[in-house]
Amino acid sequence: MADAPAKTELEQIAAIFARHGVEYLIIGGQAEVLHGSPRITYDIDFCYRRRRENFPRLAAALQELQCTLRGAPKDLPFILDARTIEMGNNFTFDTPLIDLDLLGYVEPIGTYEELRPNAVHYPSHGIDLWAISVEDLLRIKRHINRLKDQESIYQLLAIQRIRSERSNT
Repeated sequence: MADAPAKTELEQIAAIFARHGVEYLIIGGQAEVLHGSPRITYDIDFCYRRRRENFPRLAAALQELQCTLRGAPKDLPFILDARTIEMGNNFTFDTPLIDLDLLGYVEPIGTYEELRPNAVHYPSHGIDLWAISVEDLLRIKRHINRLKDQESIYQLLAIQRIRSERSNT
């Protein structure tokens, strides 16, 4: 019997988030990959639910991941706890696994609550992965409109077209 494939960094982090009961959605490049894009990405972007009960769960998961502020001086005082998350909004972290960006608000759409209704479920290795929809991802990529976003737009439009053609057959 062949060895089971190793879990990706996304799956490893998602398993930790699940263990702590964190409410979040996968956004950005990792969501593109889940939808079928060939994009290569070197970080993970999550939109997390900004609710009081989610803050301590998220803080515990981030502590388990040994997160540190990306780009900050090593001697900068930073306490990664529920209060810090509640007082902040968007965070960029280094982890031993991969860079991790946490967004409480995603331009131009909004919060977890605005993104969640259209989210798509992708089960993987016994983990429930929820990614924002292709349509929401397109809105975000068009809004940001960096060079890499323009590339992503073409990929996402192709995915939409293929899905549409399949549903019409």
